[in-house]
Amino acid sequence: MCYNCGCQEPDDPMGKGKISEGGASLTEDDLKLIAEKWEMSVKDTKKNILTLLQKTLED
Repeated sequence: MCYNCGCQEPDDPMGKGKISEGGASLTEDDLKLIAEKWEMSVKDTKKNILTLLQKTLED
C-alpha cells in the first residue's frame, strides 16, 4: 500500500483491500495487473505513472 499511504510496504494492503479487488490500497499486485492488461512491463507502467505524477504535482 505504500503507493498511497507512504508505509513503504508495496505488498501490504493494510487491511483495506487491493484496488483490483474493490479495496482502497494500491499495491504491487495492482500495478502488475495493470501492466498485464495493457501488455506493458511493470517498469514501463511505473515510469508512466511517475511521469504523470511529476507533471500533476508541478501544477
